[in-house]
Amino acid sequence: MKFSDIANTYTINVLLKVDYKDVACEESGKNLFSIPLNLFQNVTKLSLKNNKITLEDRDKEILGRYINLTELHLNENNITVLNNNSFYNLKNLTILDISNNCINTVHKAAFAGLNQLSVLNLSYNMIAQLDSDTFSSLESLTVLDLQYNFLKYFHIQSSFKPIKIVLAGNPWICSCDLLDLQIWLTASNVTLENESNTTCTFSNTVEKISIKMAAIQTADCKIEKTSLENTVTSTPAANLRSKLPLVGKSWTFLAGVLGFVLGTTLLIFTAVKCPAWYHYVISYRHHRLEENDTEIFEQEFSADMSPSPSGSGTSNEEPIVIFEKVHACGDEEDGFIEDKYIDIYINEKR
Repeated sequence: MKFSDIANTYTINVLLKVDYKDVACEESGKNLFSIPLNLFQNVTKLSLKNNKITLEDRDKEILGRYINLTELHLNENNITVLNNNSFYNLKNLTILDISNNCINTVHKAAFAGLNQLSVLNLSYNMIAQLDSDTFSSLESLTVLDLQYNFLKYFHIQSSFKPIKIVLAGNPWICSCDLLDLQIWLTASNVTLENESNTTCTFSNTVEKISIKMAAIQTADCKIEKTSLENTVTSTPAANLRSKLPLVGKSWTFLAGVLGFVLGTTLLIFTAVKCPAWYHYVISYRHHRLEENDTEIFEQEFSADMSPSPSGSGTSNEEPIVIFEKVHACGDEEDGFIEDKYIDIYINEKR
């Protein structure tokens, strides 16, 4: 082998060692409100402890750029919700610490994509409920720390098999809801760390009992489950029976509704028709001729019948009677007004 070949091989090996070298970045206690952008793209260990990061959508987008991360520490921040796909691009991540936050909601697919994750620390948060499929995608998970949350029960998949789990400090309730977890802890080879402090209490007592030793009767839980299923099955029929008597008793309510509808319809009809009636009334405004008005009416009528001074050449023509329409606010009429008082007056003149 030539020296140049040896040199090239050495150079390649050195470059490979540099590429796989851990690149740590310490950004703890800097009062950061979001994940910084100006970090090394090849960073492998990132500590953002003791800041004010909330892990919103923008943080998720920035975090997804650091695809070489193997360790991420977000403990002691202001995270309240872990949304779906919060760490999706971090496929090389093996350690995730998000303890000592205010997390109260963990969505079902919050840890999707973390196929290499080995250690997950969710301790000292405010988690009260977890979906049974939350950790099912974490095939490489060996340590799960859920201590000091608000968990009272935890339905867990039998296929989920970490090596160690920490559950102490939660207000576990010794009930049928805890039976799945108890069976899983007994049947699997998982190590329950701090077992002596992992206790639950029955509803009728304050005595704390080891979560693995609590006497939760399987038979009682089966009876309870069967009765619950029967209740759910009979619910439609029960609802139907409960509604039938109400039909006869609610006639007053139905009558009230019907009266309201009829009254509303009448009001609408009146509001539409009133303007037409109003115009009809004011368009027919007349009064009876008084005795002392007959001479005035005769003079005005004679004056209208007399020929115009400017029309002396046409005296043989019949007089033109002009009727003036007084009220024009109503509908168009034919121009003639019938009045019995005028007819009586004309007959008397004849």
